[in-house]
Amino acid sequence: MKVKKENLRTMVCSIGKLILYFVCVFGLTYLLVHFVGQRTVVIGDSMMGTLMDGDNIIVDKISYRFKEPERFDIIAFPNGDNENYIKRIIAMPGETVYIDDAGAIFIDGAELEESYGREVIKDAGLASVPVTLSTDEYFVLGDNRNNSMDSRDVSVGNVQNKEIIGRALVRIYPFDKIKIL
Repeated sequence: MKVKKENLRTMVCSIGKLILYFVCVFGLTYLLVHFVGQRTVVIGDSMMGTLMDGDNIIVDKISYRFKEPERFDIIAFPNGDNENYIKRIIAMPGETVYIDDAGAIFIDGAELEESYGREVIKDAGLASVPVTLSTDEYFVLGDNRNNSMDSRDVSVGNVQNKEIIGRALVRIYPFDKIKIL
């Protein structure tokens, strides 16, 4: 009988360790997903050239707790439909952004030097007149400038710092296009 009780005790101990292991793994996964990183699926062609419809990316949710977003960062923020917009920061807090009739972007009166949106902007939207950002707002555009709902559109507008979920860090799918953003 002693041998059986020891085997039972060993088995119960092993099962307890296994349960504890899974609780720790699930707890760590929960913390990582909710506070550190989040998988997000790109919906639409607004970032075409950099990201495509259906791409899966990891959004870094922690770095902006320690530093401010920078110009040209790709960020995620909610669109109100349980989905996220993925856009590029063009203008920073306190700056004035303007898009002229020729489609050129001006920040504080100087033409923006960038290589992300290679097409001529056909519709300046809200930025057809100078837009001055408050101390906690960012002006964002999609890289596919003529097929993007972004800060030029009244339904999106300027993005407040508190709305930013995080910075797009890496494309993880499709596997043949894995890339640090």
